[in-house]
Amino acid sequence: MTLSPQLLAILVCPKCKGELEYREAESSLVCHRCRLRYPVRDDIPIMLLDEASPL
Repeated sequence: MTLSPQLLAILVCPKCKGELEYREAESSLVCHRCRLRYPVRDDIPIMLLDEASPL
């Protein structure tokens, strides 16, 4: 299963409010500006800075 396009359209990086790139193969959302990767678990984006990992 994949994230819905409507959800992806409203999600932004919690740190800089920038755009996110969804990487389905990695199950993650990537902010290129902050160089952070947010995990997606069971089709739920985990948008916590503590859960983010560096690119």
